[in-house]
Amino acid sequence: MIAAPELPSEFAFTQDTDTRFSSDTDFSEDPDGRSTTSAKGKGGKKGKRGAGEKGKGGKGAGRINGHHQENGMENMMLFEVVKLGRSAMQSVVDDWIESYKHDRDVALLDLINFFIQCSGCKGVVSGEMFRNMQNSEIIRRMTEEFDEDSGDYPLTIAGPQWKKFKTSFCEFIAVLVRQCQYSIIYDEYMMDTVISLLTGLSDSQVRAFRHTSTLAAMKLMTALVNVALNLSINMDNTQRQYEAERNKIVAKRANDRLELLLQKRKELQENQDEIENMMNAIFKGVFVHRYRDSIAEIRAICIEEIGVWMKLYSDAFLNDSYLKYVGWTMHDKQGEVRLKCLTALQGLYYNRELNARLELFTSRFKDRIVSMTLDKEYDVAVQAIRLLTLVLNSTDEVLTPEDCESVYHLVYSAHRPVAIAAGEFLFKKLFSQREPEEEGAPKRRGRQSPNVNLIKTTVFFFLESELHEHAAYLVDSLWECGAELLKDWECMISLLLDDPLPGEEALTDRQETALIEIMLCTVRQAAECHPPVGRGSGKRVMTAKEKKTQLDDRTRMTELFAVALPPLLAKYAVDAEKVTNLLQLPQFFDLEIYTTGRLEKHLESLLRQIREIVEKHTDTEVLESCSKTYYALCNEEFTIFNRVDIARSQLLDELVDKFNRLLEDFLQEGEDADEDDAYQVLSTLKRITAFHNAHDLSGWDLFTSNFKLLNTGIENGDMPEQIVIHSLQCTHYVILWNLAKSSEGSSKKAFTILCDLLLIFSHQMVSGGREHLEPLVYSPEDSLQSELLSFILNHVFIDQDDDINSTDGQQDDEAVKIEALHKRRNLLAAYCKLIIYCVVEMKTGADIFKQYMRYYNDYGDIIKETMSKTRQIDKIQCAKTLILSLQQLFNEMLSELGHGFDRSSSAFCGIKELARRFSLTFGLDQVKTRDAIAMLHKDGIEFAFKEPSPQGEGGPPLHLAFLDILSEFSSKLMRQDKRTVHMYLERFMTFQMALQREDCWLPLISYRNSLQAGGDDDTMSVMSGYSSRGSSIRSKKAKPSSISSAGTSESSSSSEVWQQSLQTPVMMPSPHLTSTAMRDPKRGRDDSYMGVYALPHEQPQPHQHPHSSVTWMLAQRQQEEARQQQERAMNYVKLRTNLSISFSGSNTGLMEEDEEPIVEDVMMSSEGRMDDLNEGMDFDTMDIDLPPSKNRRERSELKPDYFDPASIMDESVRKPPHFTHFGSLEF
Repeated sequence: MIAAPELPSEFAFTQDTDTRFSSDTDFSEDPDGRSTTSAKGKGGKKGKRGAGEKGKGGKGAGRINGHHQENGMENMMLFEVVKLGRSAMQSVVDDWIESYKHDRDVALLDLINFFIQCSGCKGVVSGEMFRNMQNSEIIRRMTEEFDEDSGDYPLTIAGPQWKKFKTSFCEFIAVLVRQCQYSIIYDEYMMDTVISLLTGLSDSQVRAFRHTSTLAAMKLMTALVNVALNLSINMDNTQRQYEAERNKIVAKRANDRLELLLQKRKELQENQDEIENMMNAIFKGVFVHRYRDSIAEIRAICIEEIGVWMKLYSDAFLNDSYLKYVGWTMHDKQGEVRLKCLTALQGLYYNRELNARLELFTSRFKDRIVSMTLDKEYDVAVQAIRLLTLVLNSTDEVLTPEDCESVYHLVYSAHRPVAIAAGEFLFKKLFSQREPEEEGAPKRRGRQSPNVNLIKTTVFFFLESELHEHAAYLVDSLWECGAELLKDWECMISLLLDDPLPGEEALTDRQETALIEIMLCTVRQAAECHPPVGRGSGKRVMTAKEKKTQLDDRTRMTELFAVALPPLLAKYAVDAEKVTNLLQLPQFFDLEIYTTGRLEKHLESLLRQIREIVEKHTDTEVLESCSKTYYALCNEEFTIFNRVDIARSQLLDELVDKFNRLLEDFLQEGEDADEDDAYQVLSTLKRITAFHNAHDLSGWDLFTSNFKLLNTGIENGDMPEQIVIHSLQCTHYVILWNLAKSSEGSSKKAFTILCDLLLIFSHQMVSGGREHLEPLVYSPEDSLQSELLSFILNHVFIDQDDDINSTDGQQDDEAVKIEALHKRRNLLAAYCKLIIYCVVEMKTGADIFKQYMRYYNDYGDIIKETMSKTRQIDKIQCAKTLILSLQQLFNEMLSELGHGFDRSSSAFCGIKELARRFSLTFGLDQVKTRDAIAMLHKDGIEFAFKEPSPQGEGGPPLHLAFLDILSEFSSKLMRQDKRTVHMYLERFMTFQMALQREDCWLPLISYRNSLQAGGDDDTMSVMSGYSSRGSSIRSKKAKPSSISSAGTSESSSSSEVWQQSLQTPVMMPSPHLTSTAMRDPKRGRDDSYMGVYALPHEQPQPHQHPHSSVTWMLAQRQQEEARQQQERAMNYVKLRTNLSISFSGSNTGLMEEDEEPIVEDVMMSSEGRMDDLNEGMDFDTMDIDLPPSKNRRERSELKPDYFDPASIMDESVRKPPHFTHFGSLEF
């Protein structure tokens, strides 16, 4: 392939001749074969029309794809036709070609807009832009019109329609080039314009342009490669024809045919050169830049297509100049790109004829391919192994033993596709040297089988891979490629039982063990037809063919091993490991074959061998294998059941009798018993325990014997440890079998026992210095906790008449009812103990606590005590559990009554009453329950605003009525905490919510009022706290009328302002009352100073529930109190003003020190200081006794505040000036 120089976005192709060879030309030709519409593009400008063309640019009207078009736009754009994908692509392209013949500028403009729209751009290239602007300018304009709000474009949009679009898009380009390959692509106009446009778009900063144009350019290149390949084939055929004609004798040679063939070859060569120029332009203008694009999808497209080029046209592309790009990209950081590299190379290595051209590439990049078998992306690792398998098929000399070993160990990978690929590689490498069988010769079996050496090789490989001991994984890896070898059980049996042939080396003991294990794994794989544990991703539905194969395999294995298993057990009876594996084989038998195949004598032989093995071995694994084999054979569905059951019963009778006899002698001897007696007891007990695991031995009364043994051990304290362990295990099986057979009536007793066991083996076990018992601690899983709770709800919280299991039809008998209630109370108490001792999660108590009111008479004391104990353990978690129980009841009520329920209904009132009862359980000490109450309110507020309104925007939240229930806990909040909870509530509220006064919003109003009652006067909390001590305002002398009238007028105006504010609820807390009187700048005081004085006889109004009339009365009362408070503040300001005037000379120092008073200064003032001040007055005024206030030291001893409003409020919410927080806790 001739390399062309790299071309810019706007380039032109030049040709030496206008001659075109076309068997099916799209243009009319003159008698000389020259196209009348040929034109050459120059400098990136569009080609000029010939004299015979009609119309220019977008003038005139035409038809594209059968649709009417005007000014370059059509009713259905080409993009829409391709996107719908309803028409055959051939007809779509043919329509476009017809349009191109009519007016190529209009058709080409349609094609350009097609590529623009396929990129997701909403802009359209007009005819004027097409005629007067360069491609770079057009692309810049389209970039400006690109919608950047959405990052999606047709190639990346999800959905089935857009997935088909990519296929249709690529197909359109391929069909377009194929249909135009005889003339249009050589007119130096269409291809020049398209390649120039795609090259410019591929260099755009817009990802959509770059991605779409790169895909189009690569598919265009692939189509041109097909054209070039056809031209090359035609040139070769023409050359052969020319040589054949020229080699004829002169008399038979046709000179005109030679000239015609020379002309045809010349035309084909010119076309070939032009196609190569186009391909070079695309390769150097697009591929060379985009194969290293920042977007992985674009890089993957480039690598995928270059692999296609090298495979299709290997003569031109399969060389190191192009292979190097694939080799370099194998180091790409994205697995998608690395995967495309490997799949591209697989297509090359699959063709052995190309191997010679790949030798240099293989030697250079082989190490990289080998390392990719351990790629972090499993798909990449799988393809890397498959590529190495293809390399292995081509030549054995390339891969070194070290390279092969790095793949061998992957057969033990937990990822099944990787293991399967590694198994294929291993099979090709080790098992390809199979001995060929002669045609017509009888099939060799047993040791004569051609698989003998292969099976031995498998055993050798398994033993050499010492790091992996999973034969099941090895078998599964080789199953798909070597199932015929692995299912040659007859050969395996022969290797184990038959003597070796002369000159053949016998298997060692270790090799025989490995072969038996592999044989067992192959039997399991054939019978179960699913991967081993750790590799399967769920059960796969088998096809009919697979089911038939499975059935045939089970039949064949049963027929073989039913005969061979007894001799195998007899041969290896003393080898525990071999016997353990062999005894598992009957579990996969088709037991019906014993009857249909008349193999009963082999069954008798098998049972005798199992009995002998039980008598010989004391190893637990061997005994359990024997027990499982008996369990598999004792299937009542088959006729062999009676035969096997008799053999099992005889064996167990002997074991139990022997155990009882040995135990009696052992207990009688006591301390005189020797080790041999203890060993006999232990070995017999092991055998019985192993069988009791899989078989019900209740008929042999093993509990009595084991209890006697354990009781003696407890009394004497010298019982051997192993005997105690196996005796406990046997007793454990006795209990489990009894529980399995127990009826529903005994389930309650089992529940109590289970609760006691969970409590015994809980974390409490290690307390008191018993850390060595840590391994015995058991924490129940979530599923078990759920089952325990469900049992309580189904068997305890039921009506008296529903407990039919306890009453036995005697519901009228009070004694029976009381007894049944007593049993239910025991069940509840057993479960509540699990909650108290933290065996189960405390939140499970919510389902118990919510029954407090309904079943108060039956279980009220138990539930109340449980709440008390849980509160002692964790106050906060207990509070969260209580609020959770209320939330559950509220949700249940909503599901029954719907969101439009009546708050006066019995269900809602019952929940509210339960909340009141829960509130009473917190007691009177607010300090101790402060954090718990706070968390309760937090969870309740979040639940109330969690779900949006079912009525849409503007309606109340679905759970808003829960605030009415939550208000029952407001009285348990400390005064300063109410303010903080109110602030937290306002975080969930909108301004419109605060203005609502409909009935549906009453729960919010009620809850806000419950938080504001006793909380709005926090600025006066220090003063009002001492008002009950009896301090009062005493008027010693009448107040001047001028001051009184001024204060009255000013305070009345202020009262009107606050009256308006009280009528308009806002989100912010109510501001502190301040005076509107003008103050001297020097005597300016903080607004908060005015609010610390309160009349001693005023007491906070008690909280009342929010009804419409009551709310109005409260508002009026608050307005009146605000007016009086402001009037008193004004009077005090006037008083201090007079004091400053009268003492301006004698008490200047005192006034100067009090020039900028703060709240703390006032609160620190003492009665003595004020008495001194009053004694100096020489004019009539009223006397004011300041109530005693706590000083800084006294206030510092207050309990720390639980809340930190700064941590739960936005910065936009201003902290009230008198809200002092001492602690820090976030909601």
